[in-house]
Amino acid sequence: MTIDQVFEAFDTLRVLVIGDVMLDSYVWGKVERISPEAPVPVVNVQKREYRLGGAGNVLLNVQSLGAEAIVCSVIGTDGPGDLLENSLKEKGLNCEGLIRSNDRITTIKERIIAGSQQVVRIDTETDKPVSRSETEKLIAKAKELIPSCQVIIFEDYDKGVLTPESIAEITAFANANNVPTVVDPKKRNFLAYNHVTLFKPNLKELREGLKVDFNVDNLEELKATVQHLKDTLQVNGALITLSERGVFIDFNDEIHKLPAHIRQIADVSGAGDTVISIAACCVALGLPPKSVAAISNLGGGLVCEMVGVVPIDKVLLRSEAQKLV
Repeated sequence: MTIDQVFEAFDTLRVLVIGDVMLDSYVWGKVERISPEAPVPVVNVQKREYRLGGAGNVLLNVQSLGAEAIVCSVIGTDGPGDLLENSLKEKGLNCEGLIRSNDRITTIKERIIAGSQQVVRIDTETDKPVSRSETEKLIAKAKELIPSCQVIIFEDYDKGVLTPESIAEITAFANANNVPTVVDPKKRNFLAYNHVTLFKPNLKELREGLKVDFNVDNLEELKATVQHLKDTLQVNGALITLSERGVFIDFNDEIHKLPAHIRQIADVSGAGDTVISIAACCVALGLPPKSVAAISNLGGGLVCEMVGVVPIDKVLLRSEAQKLV
């Protein structure tokens, strides 16, 4: 496939994103005095904005690539849940797999910013696992949607939507239907992702998840650690993001380590979401491992040049990817 054919083929994909969707709230204001009640600044609010966070940013990245992004998650029936569902729909995202729960609060992360300085962040959330009945609903929704999708992304932020039971059952169903599974793990369920297609931890997650330390600059040690990961989880492949060192992939009997692209780093937040989104779409198209790693690595570098969490610009990624060939 040429780069042009790859980017056109992205438009044909349906991608199921299962995991923790949350709401990011930004409150901007000015500080002109200290509170008489306590030695804290009084922020006079000038602007308030809501954005999709967590797995929501992965949905936006998938959509930016031209694919249809389908959300599969559990959120509350509270006010933030309404805001979150409305935000998803306003962005044109498919909410067929969205489950609203009376027993759960919606995760909202509020950032209070005075001038250009973040004063405080307020997190309203629970990280307890979803209930048995909610797990069953999530599994049923996923099974309903999987046959019409070309790839599944497990986007785990340790907030409790994904449990070892739902991970195992959804993965087994996906494998039976020949739908690849790509995972962005966190600590709690790290060892629960058995038999997935491609597992994408960063270096810190790899070390903590396996409880190992190794010299990442020694290629043989890195290879051995990733092989240990593959053996432990019995996964087809692993894509390890190494920050300024680039990426490492061991997938379908190929091993490649690609250097990071030298860029003017403005903000690294959201880069992992971009990498997983691109990798999943490339895996769905059956691209060779080196291409999966190269295009994902390129996208992760490009979003680091932007301030704030922004989805990948497909036109820019395509033109940069053509230079790689």
